[in-house]
Amino acid sequence: MTRYDKFSPRSRLPKRPWTVHPVWRGIGCFMMILIPVMAYAGAVLLVQENYKQGWLPMPRELSRVISIPMLGNFPNLLANLLVALVLSLIGFGVFTALYSMIYSLVGPSQYGPLDAPPITRAERRALTRKRQPSDKKRW
Repeated sequence: MTRYDKFSPRSRLPKRPWTVHPVWRGIGCFMMILIPVMAYAGAVLLVQENYKQGWLPMPRELSRVISIPMLGNFPNLLANLLVALVLSLIGFGVFTALYSMIYSLVGPSQYGPLDAPPITRAERRALTRKRQPSDKKRW
């Protein structure tokens, strides 16, 4: 360090010009809890129906009973958790895509007050010439 630099272990970060509204934080927290719970419930139903219908063969390692002391036995726990993970990824992806579409429709404009307006260019016309009877394709 040089002689004129000041070192502070708790240096302050610059303040952001914007903040996240608390309602959006609450919605995000709610979705982070709700989506995995819904995914696990859907996974239990899907794994049960998979055993009845036989859509996909399930390995024995995923379909064994796991016992957790003080909580009891859980049949197909690994299969349920694996399917719940896949359903959670799909659920978060759907909500992300939905949010981005809504934000692009309702959100602020792309350009700020200091941005220049976009360049408008005249349409280019395709250069075509009429075919003459003397034009023949030579192959």
